[in-house]
Amino acid sequence: MSKFNEKKVMPRYSLICMLLTLVALAVLIKAGYIMTAQRSYWEQVAKRETRDSVPVPSQRGNILSDDGQLLASSLPEFKLYMDFEQLHEAKNDSLWEVKLDSICMGLHDIFPEKSAHDFKAHLEKGRREGKRYYPIWPKRVNYNTYSEVKQLPVFCLKRFQSGFIPQELQSRTRPYGNMAARTIGSMFNEKDMGRTPRCGLEFSYDSLLRGTDGLKNRRKVLSKYMDIIQREPVEGADIMTTINVNMQDLAERAVLKKLQEIDAEFGVAIVMEVKTGDIKAIVNLERCVDGKYREIQNHAVTDLVEPGSVFKAASVMTALEDGVCDTTFKIPTGNGVWHVYGRDMKDSHWRSGGYGTISLGKAMELSSNIGVSYMVDHFYHNNPERFVKGIWRTGINDPNISIPIEGHARPSIRMPERYPNGQWKNWSKTALLWMSIGYETQIPPIYTLTFYNAIANNGRMMQPRFVKATVKNGDTLTAYPPQVVKGREQIASEKTIKIMQDLLHRVVINGTGKKANSPNFWVCGKTGTAMIAKNGSYKGAPNHLLSFAGWFGEKDKPYYSCIVCIQKQGLPAYGWMSGQVFKDIAEGIMAKYVRYDISDARDSTSHPIPDVKNGNIFSAQRVLSLLGINTTTNYATPATQAALVWGAAQRNAGSVLLKKEGMASRKHIPNVMGMGARDAVYLIESRGVRCIVRGRGKVVEQSLEPGHYIKKGEICTLKLE
Repeated sequence: MSKFNEKKVMPRYSLICMLLTLVALAVLIKAGYIMTAQRSYWEQVAKRETRDSVPVPSQRGNILSDDGQLLASSLPEFKLYMDFEQLHEAKNDSLWEVKLDSICMGLHDIFPEKSAHDFKAHLEKGRREGKRYYPIWPKRVNYNTYSEVKQLPVFCLKRFQSGFIPQELQSRTRPYGNMAARTIGSMFNEKDMGRTPRCGLEFSYDSLLRGTDGLKNRRKVLSKYMDIIQREPVEGADIMTTINVNMQDLAERAVLKKLQEIDAEFGVAIVMEVKTGDIKAIVNLERCVDGKYREIQNHAVTDLVEPGSVFKAASVMTALEDGVCDTTFKIPTGNGVWHVYGRDMKDSHWRSGGYGTISLGKAMELSSNIGVSYMVDHFYHNNPERFVKGIWRTGINDPNISIPIEGHARPSIRMPERYPNGQWKNWSKTALLWMSIGYETQIPPIYTLTFYNAIANNGRMMQPRFVKATVKNGDTLTAYPPQVVKGREQIASEKTIKIMQDLLHRVVINGTGKKANSPNFWVCGKTGTAMIAKNGSYKGAPNHLLSFAGWFGEKDKPYYSCIVCIQKQGLPAYGWMSGQVFKDIAEGIMAKYVRYDISDARDSTSHPIPDVKNGNIFSAQRVLSLLGINTTTNYATPATQAALVWGAAQRNAGSVLLKKEGMASRKHIPNVMGMGARDAVYLIESRGVRCIVRGRGKVVEQSLEPGHYIKKGEICTLKLE
């Protein structure tokens, strides 16, 4: 008999089937309701959980110096957090309690600003509150610091075991700090890897540095986000600039020293390579409210300033090129005050009686305002348009000069205009005179330097070059070779250029630029002092722009051109102040970075055989033999290298004669004439006599005569020359 009781089981089974059928129907009805009535709502929820075409930021390229050093780079930084909930879920609370003191001591060693006790109190507070993103350290840290923290107990475990969470961020960093900051440029919100450049080369070459962003889809699956890459990001290219880190540092220190010395407002210095136009250094230091000097604005390329007397070179070049006069043209400067067209023009030495009648060349040397303006007025008064066209011909305001710095200013040298009735339009009788000495014009310093660089380069005007190439993974993508400014292969005739080179050298030899001259190399240049108007007026305590523009190197081979501009309020204010900065920069560059051919070190006037001192001639013989110089001796060569052979040395043609001589007994003073200090002091003090040495070189006088009988306590004074 079957134990299955159909009457009892089947009703129960039917009930279960009915319940399951009702549940299935409910599910279907609910699904249908969601698919129809709630469709729009759940589509919005899905969009929140799924992100399509999410951009993947590319790695921004680096900005490099001329020798490959980093000037700006994108580097990782980290924020350090602790997830105490994750630590608890991993059941590592007991491990944390055991290692907490070690962790806090390690954090104190890494961050000494905070004690281990403070770290312990801080971390225990976070653990009590069960924080998931609790900051271990409030500031960002670099990769090296992150690596040190990662080695501490507990933190060294896997993320889901330790609860240690490093958040990686990208930031734009300049390893050399504020060096050439406005030229290199910066980014908006740099610390959060802002994508928008603000200024400088970062802005101008953004399309190359930026690279190409990638794309990814981000989906949430099983409470976790998954990234599906659609397109990989392409890193940006690096740009190699012409800036030399060492020259930049040298120029900044020289400018800063002078700014602090004379309490100036700001200072500019640009160093350009003559043959290529490469900008090797560019300085823009400005005094801030706290009294410190920093790079705030790129005055070298954005400032429209009246250049002052450095503009006189363009005025004189125009006259020479037009053939209206030469450097011997006589000018009556009188007592230094020239009353002309209702105004007084003064020379710097007007209080001491002026210069009298001088030549145009002498006027350039002395930077005579009257000298240059008298010449220009004499030959161009009735035709000022010709003079301005001549200035334009020099290329100092050429619109084809390309400056790859966003916001750079263009020179303003106005052309005289007339109304239909022949009257001048916004042009006074004195405009030409003051224009000739650097007023009535506005020129950024970099344009003035480009003009002087062209004179140094025998009339060939080069484009200022800031970037040499773009590179990626060691390969050059694009090269930017040196370029001549379009139409400026020769800004003046060869004769005029040679005259200008000679005049500008005479300025630093005999004239106002003496402070910029160096006896060690060839220097040419011109000083300038311009009074700067404030609110359209020159009244009150005026500001002055102190300038020096020129070049340095060898006579027929200039290496670098340089301009220094300093703005200062009040007196004293002289162009030679900038000339001193020019000299410091030039001497530093020539001493450290200019390499001469070894053949240039030959001196035809020097003797190939050295002058050898008397004394231990055996030591002299050993040294001369190592140098390959022949010696002749009258003694047998000792077997030991420590032997002492006293005698005299005589230089002959092709060899040195070493002649052994007898020494006085130990009771008498020896003859030490012609010896060096070491041998002379040894011989005398070994006999119990104290020596006093004065001077350096060879002994030319000894107070105790040779052969003098020695008495106890005597002193012998040796004079060396």
